[in-house]
Amino acid sequence: MNHRQLLHFAGDPPPLYQPSTAPFWDDEHISKGMLEAHLTPDRDGASRKHSFIRSSAEWIAALCRSRDAVDLLDLGCGPGLYAERFCLAGLRVTGVDLSRRSVAYAAESAARQGLAIDYRCQNYLRLPFEAAFDAAVLIYCDFGVLSPKDRQVLLANVRRALRPGGLLVLDVFSHRQLRHFTEGRSVSFLQEGYWSPLPHLCLQNNVYYAETDNTLEQSVIVTEGDCRCYNLWNQLYTAQSLQDELAAGGFGEIQLFDRVDGSPFTDRADTLCAVALSR
Repeated sequence: MNHRQLLHFAGDPPPLYQPSTAPFWDDEHISKGMLEAHLTPDRDGASRKHSFIRSSAEWIAALCRSRDAVDLLDLGCGPGLYAERFCLAGLRVTGVDLSRRSVAYAAESAARQGLAIDYRCQNYLRLPFEAAFDAAVLIYCDFGVLSPKDRQVLLANVRRALRPGGLLVLDVFSHRQLRHFTEGRSVSFLQEGYWSPLPHLCLQNNVYYAETDNTLEQSVIVTEGDCRCYNLWNQLYTAQSLQDELAAGGFGEIQLFDRVDGSPFTDRADTLCAVALSR
């Protein structure tokens, strides 16, 4: 193990949106725990509680029906919890996700149920579609995980994938999410766990970047022969900053909600949901 590297990670907080040193979403071990978290019905983990997913999917499907939208692109589809509900509601669904394990599970689940969902394991920053969809969704605050540059790329990709006037539905964390975020450092030792199947130290460092309204959850994982750093970033939004970013990305007629289930906008929730049309 490179001890100099460990000291580097344990020092000052990293520059904004510095990437992880190892894959996260498609790691062979981590993806097992992530899939389990997706499928746990009564916990907000990799996915929200399944009761919320049900009401959220019903609301989005109704939005699509109200605009005669049929073809839907589910970005970051995971194991298909939303995609299956969209398909059962009569939409033609294409799901995109970076995790091979989640996409494989989703495809197997759809096949068992006879659901014609097109699942693709790929990075949604490199979407190949052009004017192929009436609607696109990006759910559970995945948008704010991306750097500002990557968010611009994603919005451009989604605009290209949507037909004129296509619908985009996404949610982000608001400033009120800071109520649940605790800055500080901690160290723990585990024989095995979410980050590694091997005995390991976990150096956890949570940082709030006030100037840019970003949070960082940094996990440095030290095993006998390795040291990895996972940087999980998030952008916090105000109603205005979200609308401005979507408008700059080519979307208009922006409606805001508290949550991605149609809850009326109060500006007091931990999340913001935007429904916007491509221009």
